[in-house]
Amino acid sequence: MKFLTNEKLVISGAAGMIGSNMAQTAIMMGLSSNICLYDVYLPGLEGVVEELRHCSFAGVNITFTDKVEEAFKDAKYMVSSGGAPRKAGMTREDLLVGNAKIAEQLGKDIKTYCPDLKHCVIIFNPADITGLVTLVYSGLKPSQITTLAALDSTRLQSALAKHFGIAQDKVTTARTYGGHGEQMAVFASTAKIDGKPLTDIIGTPALTNEQWAQMKQDVIKGGAKIIELRGRSSFQSPSFVSIEMIGAAMGGEKFEWPAGCYVNNSQFQNVMMAMPSTIDATGVHYTDVKGTATEMADIEASYKHLQAMRDEVISLGVLPAVSEWKKYNPNL
Repeated sequence: MKFLTNEKLVISGAAGMIGSNMAQTAIMMGLSSNICLYDVYLPGLEGVVEELRHCSFAGVNITFTDKVEEAFKDAKYMVSSGGAPRKAGMTREDLLVGNAKIAEQLGKDIKTYCPDLKHCVIIFNPADITGLVTLVYSGLKPSQITTLAALDSTRLQSALAKHFGIAQDKVTTARTYGGHGEQMAVFASTAKIDGKPLTDIIGTPALTNEQWAQMKQDVIKGGAKIIELRGRSSFQSPSFVSIEMIGAAMGGEKFEWPAGCYVNNSQFQNVMMAMPSTIDATGVHYTDVKGTATEMADIEASYKHLQAMRDEVISLGVLPAVSEWKKYNPNL
């Protein structure tokens, strides 16, 4: 097999359904010949490695450990799914406190054991907060940490394609921005349906205003729907998309779905949120959000929700006050 690099890629939380699927996807996509799987649950981790060995992948060295200092040593790339998963009836926000503390330790471990890490993708929820907490404590540059927000946009693309009965790739630039949670902003103005602007279709018999309003709610609750249907939180789509993200950072094909990234500009300050963005070998780069007045009001509401969650984590002592962040991470 050919690989993008032989630099060390760490999959954290690799004993779980998302982590184990990430490991297999990373190998099949040819990202690195040097993959280390890390999880605190050693028996499950060993089982994952055994299964991967039974696939008989050529040219890849798969190591595993339940010791963070071994896993993270010399790591250059990382994807972490190492938080508690959503269960039936839970929102992403319900995971706030416990997973924020896990993210705090992850950031500290990155700073201690792999300060030369080039890029880290965070996918455990609420990702806007866990990514932010990891960034503050890791000491990495904002361009080096991203969170999995693209699933909201791919879910919108899927919903539109199903509604119109067309191939999914005929729906282009379907986008959601802001938080990866109940307050995400679902945009119509960016999307095209087989080349035709979605905004020209909404309000017609082809897609009534009522249908569009319901579709937006279905997208927002897309993760909950998977739990309802399968009895567990989604793992195939987050595994694949997160590996596409880290692959872009490793020098593969650019990732142009919205990524969750650290934003501190004239629009939004000191939050992690989905933005118009590109991930490449130099990291994540974003541009300002542009939309209709209604869409901009929606993303402003999403931003305020993210601020409130951030401030709650600060009040609990998991994050320092914003004014103190530079003491922990000079890159902020």
